[in-house]
Amino acid sequence: MLNYNQALPKDTLIQDLQMKEIKPIMKLIVRGKKREFISAVGKSLNILLPTEANTSTQSDILTAVWLSPDEWMIYSNEPVGENTNDYETEEILNNNISKLNLGAITDVTDQFVMINLKGNKIYELFQTGSPFNFNDFQNKKGAVTQTILNKIDIIIHNQDKNTVNLFVRRSFSQHLFSWMNDAASRL
Repeated sequence: MLNYNQALPKDTLIQDLQMKEIKPIMKLIVRGKKREFISAVGKSLNILLPTEANTSTQSDILTAVWLSPDEWMIYSNEPVGENTNDYETEEILNNNISKLNLGAITDVTDQFVMINLKGNKIYELFQTGSPFNFNDFQNKKGAVTQTILNKIDIIIHNQDKNTVNLFVRRSFSQHLFSWMNDAASRL
């Protein structure tokens, strides 16, 4: 695991828009096509992978978001220990998926930063820098989309009304956060 440094400088509250990094959150990419793969993930983690495009499912400890017909991101709902990169979830999936040649598991915990945004100006902020039409998305709890925000690839997971989790690659996180701060101050 990386020597964990906060990717973003601080929590921010601008124009009724709260932005903060949630750290550290375990994030895994799981890939597979076979029916046995989906069944094995469900039995191993007690969570069903969403099979409908741009949706998510959630259990008490994990959330699974659909990224493509054979790809999902599974992340922990609560922060995990900062001093380890050994995750029980990853070990379970490696034993029940990878070792049986049903699919692939990749730890992307250090690759992606998760930013939680709260407030009623989230979608106004997104619309200033994204070509995606958020009109339907903002009303669908659990909706997921991969889009571009200020020319940066992101994944957005609609948690609830006026609450989203945004995933961005660590190398772009400070730039995106600076842009969001600037754009939010103009809303």
